[in-house]
Amino acid sequence: MSIRDWPEGQRPREKLIARGPSALSDAELMAVMLGSGVRGMDAIALGRELITQAGGLHALFAQPEALPRVTGLGPAKRARLIASLELARRSLAEQLTRGDPLTSPQASATFLRAQLRHLPYEVFACLFLDNRHRVLAFEEMFRGTVNSASVHPREVVRACLRHNACAVILAHNHPSGVAEPSAADRSITKELVQALGLVDVRVLDHFVIGSGDPVSMAERGWV
Repeated sequence: MSIRDWPEGQRPREKLIARGPSALSDAELMAVMLGSGVRGMDAIALGRELITQAGGLHALFAQPEALPRVTGLGPAKRARLIASLELARRSLAEQLTRGDPLTSPQASATFLRAQLRHLPYEVFACLFLDNRHRVLAFEEMFRGTVNSASVHPREVVRACLRHNACAVILAHNHPSGVAEPSAADRSITKELVQALGLVDVRVLDHFVIGSGDPVSMAERGWV
């Protein structure tokens, strides 16, 4: 029996419209994005299969261009999933760049996680803020290997001056998935706080992005 033959209240699309997205399971939400199933598998079963083969939602969306191979999953459905992820990232970016003051650490952590969590290599990035903590820009500063990224305080200072920033939030990802800050992470944070202090730029936080929730060095008392 196809999904079209199900009772209306059980069909993912109708269920979403009537009860909202939180009422749907992961597989049902995937079914809405996919639009239809493939031979021998309805859209919900296809969504569940993709999530299972990938090893979870994060793994699936971390590299959507490398979706698990499922017979019948063609370019159109793959493109739909990739587009959905990109729209989610742009939505988060828009929330932080529309000119509102950044008053919630959780908002910046969510944005930075969306930008950096999926990357297979280490990246050091900055959120530049004005004197009211409104976002001026987000910039990837340094890119490294899976194990390390060389961070140069002089270049961070130069970028802050270029953006006329009064404050900055630092962030980098750990491709291993373990977000616990290393001794090197704490050391470079201290160097940056000192270097940026010389030009009156405050370091508000340094987030380490892994597979779980971002770790805030400010909450640890290290900033």
